[in-house]
Amino acid sequence: MKKRGFEIVTRYQEQNLSLPQRQTQAAAGYDIAAAADFTVPSIWNSGAQPTSQNLKPVLVPTGLKAYMPEDEVLLLVNRSSSPLKKGLILPNSVGVIDADYYNNTNNEGEIFVQMLNFFPEDYQIKKGDRICQGIFVNYLTTADDHQQGAKRLGGFGSSGD
Repeated sequence: MKKRGFEIVTRYQEQNLSLPQRQTQAAAGYDIAAAADFTVPSIWNSGAQPTSQNLKPVLVPTGLKAYMPEDEVLLLVNRSSSPLKKGLILPNSVGVIDADYYNNTNNEGEIFVQMLNFFPEDYQIKKGDRICQGIFVNYLTTADDHQQGAKRLGGFGSSGD
């Protein structure tokens, strides 16, 4: 039985995507790449009156899904060079991919990366550009833990606000 890893979602099977890899022997994170060309607009292009609508993060597709044991989670974190060299940040600081997100009925568990661009120019992500790192970690629960929800059906916000 498979323990943990990445797979390509069905709609990207013929797109020649690569599975994430660690770049060095001691690297904790798997570099995750964009599945398509994508523009991340500058937050400074929002006009004279910034609002929650025109400063909204974009969701960059990866074409990937991740499987892991129920007591693990995949954390999506920024690559160290992204803010410094590209102006790109993850507005949620750390993305959390739960084990039950894998193969959900809404989108097959495809991982999307929330991004904001704080540089003055729009940033062009190319298919295959590494946009974040994924780190698998165990998590602990409390002695009186009782999960509240039913089976997961979707992604962002699907378990409630």
